[in-house]
Amino acid sequence: MIRSAALALALLTLAGPAGAVEATVSAAQITRFKGAELDQRVDKLIFRGGMTLQSPDDTFGGLSSVTQTGDNQRIAFVTDRGHFVSGQLAYDEADRLFGFIGVIIEPIQNSAGQPLPRQYARDAEGMDTIWRDGVPAAVRVSFEHLTRVADFSIHDGRPGGPAREVPIPQWLTDLRTNESLESICIAPPASPVAGSTILITEEALDEDGNHRGEMLGVEDRGPFTYFNSPIVNPTDCAFLPNGDLLVLERGVSLFSFAMNLRRVPAAEVRPGNLMRGELLLSAQGAEIDNMESLMVHRTPGGELRILMGSDNNFNGWQRTMILEFALPE
Repeated sequence: MIRSAALALALLTLAGPAGAVEATVSAAQITRFKGAELDQRVDKLIFRGGMTLQSPDDTFGGLSSVTQTGDNQRIAFVTDRGHFVSGQLAYDEADRLFGFIGVIIEPIQNSAGQPLPRQYARDAEGMDTIWRDGVPAAVRVSFEHLTRVADFSIHDGRPGGPAREVPIPQWLTDLRTNESLESICIAPPASPVAGSTILITEEALDEDGNHRGEMLGVEDRGPFTYFNSPIVNPTDCAFLPNGDLLVLERGVSLFSFAMNLRRVPAAEVRPGNLMRGELLLSAQGAEIDNMESLMVHRTPGGELRILMGSDNNFNGWQRTMILEFALPE
């Protein structure tokens, strides 16, 4: 159930580069999911609530991936029209998510420091944060169509500046579709492949019909595969602090969206392996939308949460949703 009254949130006054837009975003809280109330078990997770987001700014939407970019719940999304959408998650005294404030929308830049010139180059689909000494230093972004990976600096919790291209294998570069490089995440210190970048494709399949992937690391480098489930494809990934890999899967079933969230044990995240994840959560129909974003973070109250968001494709009949869950103790 969604509360009928939307909460309009004030903007933070932030100075930005040319092309940056301050966007007003309103939120309506979600308090039920798959018949469960707040704090009740849903499949193998605990539902902590969520919200739907709306904005009169026509550049707000198409949110394809999300990552933490600073303290005090600072986050950023990338969009499939080539923008960074930065802001702050707002929580109430009960540690419930209720808003997205201080929202700044700005164009993603190419290596020359200019906005990406055409839509073929703008389709950003995955993003994760590079941490140095416990501080978010940059984001690493994956793109479809013109398939590539690039890093962008973080300043004041907002990613931006000229792109710094990251070398990827030729087989990935050769992919030129909107079903190529969908997911990117970076292994945390506790992982056996700490520091390695994980790339998972959406529809680039091997001879056994599984999703092809690549691991970029100093010692942990090379291809792997991810098990292909019926209907759904991997659309984002994120690591738990212990090194387990979460993979968000999304598809369409009987004219409605479907999604799965799976957990791959840390020991199975390695080059040359076929990764199969334990199913933690599944949903379809009106409970969800086009779920594409995945992030693991801690709330102001200190709880580890799994956040999932939807890409509305800039369609009026779709929603921008954010859902949060906790892992049982």
